[in-house]
Amino acid sequence: MIDQKLYSLIKVYETGSFTRAAQALSLTQPAVSQHIQSLEKTLGLKIFERSASSLRVTREGELVVKYARRMLSLYNNLQEELSSEKRQLRAMTVGITHTAESNPIAEAFARYARAHENVTIKIITDTSEHLYTRLKNYELHFAVVEGRIGDPSLEYLPLDTDSIILAVSPTHYLASRTMVKIDELKKERMILRLPESNTRNLFVASLESNNMRIDEFNVVMEIDNIATIKDLIRRDFGVSVLAKSACLDELKKEKLVALPIEHLTMNREINLVCKKDFEHPDILQEIVSDYTETRSALVRNGASLAK
Repeated sequence: MIDQKLYSLIKVYETGSFTRAAQALSLTQPAVSQHIQSLEKTLGLKIFERSASSLRVTREGELVVKYARRMLSLYNNLQEELSSEKRQLRAMTVGITHTAESNPIAEAFARYARAHENVTIKIITDTSEHLYTRLKNYELHFAVVEGRIGDPSLEYLPLDTDSIILAVSPTHYLASRTMVKIDELKKERMILRLPESNTRNLFVASLESNNMRIDEFNVVMEIDNIATIKDLIRRDFGVSVLAKSACLDELKKEKLVALPIEHLTMNREINLVCKKDFEHPDILQEIVSDYTETRSALVRNGASLAK
């Protein structure tokens, strides 16, 4: 149903080589070249610029690859849906941010899978920007993201609200405070998420609204992995600004202390987001219910007692 030329196109794009693409697809190199030439002739443009030592995708070629991936994703989704109907199960691919990876959402998915024995769930962790791209390309059924973007093709379902807090070790001298002052924070060794993270961006935006800049602070490390950041904080290598939802287990076990920062109010929504043509809204509602139950259990067990 899908033209083999599209598989050749994407594999050449991914490998940067006609030869490597042919090997991966178990085709001959001339066959792959013929596929690309045929696409270029049909579309009336150059997809790749070839030279003796390199292969470079053109600007128009990037667009062709983008839509080719979307077509393949739609076809794969069709096959999964048809297979699911035959076996009376649903296979879901879900995207979550790095922050969501550390909060009760994973347990909510596990609860859903346990309640539906024939359901399989694949979870992909990435930045919000990349998750939105995957969602629009139909590579994901839905995603868990912080905040919203103004895209009329997307549907949002509120899941929770979250706050950004200062996380410190229980042995840190600030741990006994009820609030941390900005001037005190400027003296601390800060371990932050990477600049493209939503948590980092919300912190920076809050600073800017108070006429401050991130370079006024002593940022000693930037790390993408939240678990690593929490471990370093716990061992008193520094402090960090993190989503409270990402620290619930550590707060419950008193491995970390959460503190508000004076003059900085950093709250945001956590949402389930899907394309408006997503055909299984009942799944989203049930996952929201499972998440609420998981979150309530954590609160009852003391996670909400953090400062």
